[in-house]
Amino acid sequence: MKVTVELDCTPEEARRMIGLPDVAKLNESYVKEMSKFLQGANSVEQLQNFTKIIAPMGEAGLKMFSSFVTGAMGAGSSGGKSSSTKKKSD
Repeated sequence: MKVTVELDCTPEEARRMIGLPDVAKLNESYVKEMSKFLQGANSVEQLQNFTKIIAPMGEAGLKMFSSFVTGAMGAGSSGGKSSSTKKKSD
């Protein structure tokens, strides 16, 4: 049996429905602080140091993320069906 439920709601309504907190003010504050920092960065070295702070795994983390995305794209292009899953006849 297959049941499909379609909800027509805004992202805000969906957030409230599943009980996620409202982080709009936190996001605004974060964006404002990041903008201030990036405007104050006068050299490439400052930006590199900043990226090391926010991405502790650095290049290794970027490679891991890249391989994850590449793997996901490969799985998506195969049609999302595995050759080992077959329908049983009734």
